[in-house]
Amino acid sequence: MKTIRRLIYVEVCYAVLFVAVGFLALFFFFDFVDELGDLGKGVEPYRVTQALLYVALRIPSHLYELLPIAVLIGTIFVMARLAQSSEYTILRTSGLGPVRALRALLVLGLAFTLITFATGDYLAPLADKTAQLLKARFQGRISVGQTGAWLKERQQDHSFNVNVTALSPEGDLQGVRIFEADARGFLVAITQAKRARFGDDGAWLLQDAERTAFPPQDAATARVERTQHPTLRWPTEITQEMVSVALLRPDRMSTIALFQYSRHLEANQQTSQRYEIEFWRKLFYPLSCMVMVVLALPFAYLHFRSGSITTYVFGGVLIGISFFLLNNVFGYIGNLRDWEPWLAAAAPGLIYTALSLGAFGWLVLRR
Repeated sequence: MKTIRRLIYVEVCYAVLFVAVGFLALFFFFDFVDELGDLGKGVEPYRVTQALLYVALRIPSHLYELLPIAVLIGTIFVMARLAQSSEYTILRTSGLGPVRALRALLVLGLAFTLITFATGDYLAPLADKTAQLLKARFQGRISVGQTGAWLKERQQDHSFNVNVTALSPEGDLQGVRIFEADARGFLVAITQAKRARFGDDGAWLLQDAERTAFPPQDAATARVERTQHPTLRWPTEITQEMVSVALLRPDRMSTIALFQYSRHLEANQQTSQRYEIEFWRKLFYPLSCMVMVVLALPFAYLHFRSGSITTYVFGGVLIGISFFLLNNVFGYIGNLRDWEPWLAAAAPGLIYTALSLGAFGWLVLRR
């Protein structure tokens, strides 16, 4: 049995590696073509070497996204080829029963699951952050949209709405606006600063800050107090990681960063549905590698005529693509319909696992 497992594992690993390298080369080419329009622009001239480095740093993110479908294509190809050459029939007569075959592929799928998780939770976020800082070095800043990122925090009976326009390559904040409101929701003060940095104790140090304070509405004389501060310290629990999270796409965050940011939003009475769904998708997405190998196993029990293997492999690829489309659709629908985050993230995998196990059981009983 050990020899049979080694044969299948080696064949599948080579096939998955070949498919993954092909996809990554294709995406590398597309990303590089997309970067050609930015050459020579920015605060510093954006050269070809920097563009190649930036595109190379995007490879871990693409690997994380493509690894499950590479597992599906590679496993389908190996299983279909073994069935076409009757090698799988020989393996079955040698003791490779349906349960053993399923168990062997699930072990292989677990290995790919661990690789996908490590890539998406450690390698890809680090590479993406480095790529963003590299790009910001030439563009001058990291920003999102036209208004930047918005964050909220409660301190005792006051609430603060914070707007950060961008993050500099050195990690400083740019275009900071802080709106302070009292317990009744009335605006108390507005603080603006062109730049800010994080102090050793976590507080924000606002540079060239302007604070506009509004007196209580029951004051005898209405007035506005405007003061200038070369440096103004603002104590807060909003960390640099939270600002970076708000300025980056949720699918590029690590699982821990998503969890911490979701808890921060809930603590400040903000909707966290989108980030909770992304958190659960981060947990369930690597498990799709196991779903892919289960989807591929029924192809070993099909009888192929010459030339029909390509049709079956293409059909399996379409099934895999439909899985990823459904995975994205469930995320958007769950966010719009306010579904349970874990259900919106896990439903596609559960549906396709049930279908693939049903097809596998039907083929085994029929054949």
